[in-house]
Amino acid sequence: MTVTETRRTGRDKPRAGSRLVQQLPPVLGVVAATALWWAITVVFEVESFILPSPVQVAQSMVEQAGYLWDNTLVTLTETLLGFLLAIAVGVPLALIVTASRMLERTVYPLLLMLNAVPKVAVAPLLVVWMGFGQFPKVFLVFLVCFFPIVISTAAGLSSTPADLVELGRSLKTNWWQTFRMIRMPAAIPQLFVGLKLAITLAVIGAVIAEFVGATEGLGYAIVASGASADTALAFAAMILLGVMSVVLFYLLAAIERFFVPWADRS
Repeated sequence: MTVTETRRTGRDKPRAGSRLVQQLPPVLGVVAATALWWAITVVFEVESFILPSPVQVAQSMVEQAGYLWDNTLVTLTETLLGFLLAIAVGVPLALIVTASRMLERTVYPLLLMLNAVPKVAVAPLLVVWMGFGQFPKVFLVFLVCFFPIVISTAAGLSSTPADLVELGRSLKTNWWQTFRMIRMPAAIPQLFVGLKLAITLAVIGAVIAEFVGATEGLGYAIVASGASADTALAFAAMILLGVMSVVLFYLLAAIERFFVPWADRS
């Protein structure tokens, strides 16, 4: 084993241990919140249709496992399709917008203005325009994800360090070389910031769309169970939505650490 390998091994061990330690606070937080939830239902003798206990929610998850699984797949599909569509449209648009200062100054305020429109207000209109199928749900997820992705990518491309750009010019790099080797690597960390924000908003967008007009999905399951006073099932669906958001967020974080290791170190 070389000296370099020994040093790397020595650095990697505490780093792996520190990551394990970093996972403890979230786990302890979930355990503490669950214990507090259970204590409230027991001490105050809360009726189950108002606030079911964690045991009742877990029992509902087991009894309605098939129903919840089918609706989870529906919401997950809508979330991923809208999210991927937002990436496919948002990233190229950010590249186009930042290619020209004049274009950036023209389009950027318009994007900010459109982003300020409440997506909840758009959901009923999408049902009127597109019906009750899957597409209006996917499109609402797209709208929710689109603006964070465009704005974060454009911000990353616009904030490339000037000394790196000057270095590229001194080396006589062309536009494509400057973009590929300088601007895009500098923008990727900011892009992932937007992606991680967008993926959590994507789940919210899918649920909002299912609230307005749907016959399946976890959002529909929450509405239907609330109408029948099956609060335990509604809580089970909400917990699954939370788990979905966390899993998707950390999956993106893992992809970021793999493809952008310098951002993880910084």
